[in-house]
Amino acid sequence: MQLWLDGRLAAVQDASISPLAHGLHYGTGVFEGIRAYPTAAGPAIFRLDDHLARLGRGAEALGMAVDLAALRRGSLEVLASSGLDAAYLRPLAFYETGGLGLDVAGLKVRTLVAALPWKNHLGEVQAAQGVSLRTSSFRRNAASALPPLKLCGAYVNSVLAKLEAARAGFAEALFVDGDGFVVECTGENVFLVKDGVLTAVEHPDALPGLTRQTLLDLTGAASRPVHLHELRDADEIFLTGTSAEVSAVGQLDGRFFQAGPVTRELQARYQRIVHGEAETARGWLTRLEVPVQAGGRP
Repeated sequence: MQLWLDGRLAAVQDASISPLAHGLHYGTGVFEGIRAYPTAAGPAIFRLDDHLARLGRGAEALGMAVDLAALRRGSLEVLASSGLDAAYLRPLAFYETGGLGLDVAGLKVRTLVAALPWKNHLGEVQAAQGVSLRTSSFRRNAASALPPLKLCGAYVNSVLAKLEAARAGFAEALFVDGDGFVVECTGENVFLVKDGVLTAVEHPDALPGLTRQTLLDLTGAASRPVHLHELRDADEIFLTGTSAEVSAVGQLDGRFFQAGPVTRELQARYQRIVHGEAETARGWLTRLEVPVQAGGRP
């Protein structure tokens, strides 16, 4: 795995981070998950600037000064250095030294970008044919308590829900609110199809996903609140996310679903886009700006 740390390429084993890092103890960091794909013109990063803009909003929420232009350069440099044409990029900004109190003023900020091989975290076959989904007993972090951004500490909520689902034999967990309205899954947004009509689940506590927004831009689908009863009555359900891409749901709380025609068409269309075969005029793909030499070094 290749790493870009505080402006320089580094081997993971050479990276030095304090065990008293504030972010380690309190989750005071912000991250993004970004995918790079092989295209006919070489590796390209999907929606890089949109991801970094969202990271910037998370950093602002934490009172953290982050150089987004440097993270952008780092993303390109670490991808080129890795020699990978398909990769997962993980930019991260976190508070390190300066104290373990809850006042973050004056704490040192560290930034990194990692590049590593990646596959759909739900499983390639399962995502195509249908993942099993269970309504969680946990509630999603309320936006009134934590802004729906990729703040490191907020994801303990996802870990707990995912662990509960896995122990019950399910691949993923679904959050609903106290009134029974669907929020999202632990790392994915939710879509449904009923009578051929595509709908994106909308909820103020859900992360504004970029894969979700991509499909809304492509399809013009309605985005609105959806009750759990309506979701269970759908003809098709699928999940979207950078890692999950477009993943079919095969089971929800014991009810079985098929990866139907709308889901399959959007899965195929999304793959054509991220591989630079369609919708190229939208500017969603950022190609490498530094050459890759033999041995995977820029």
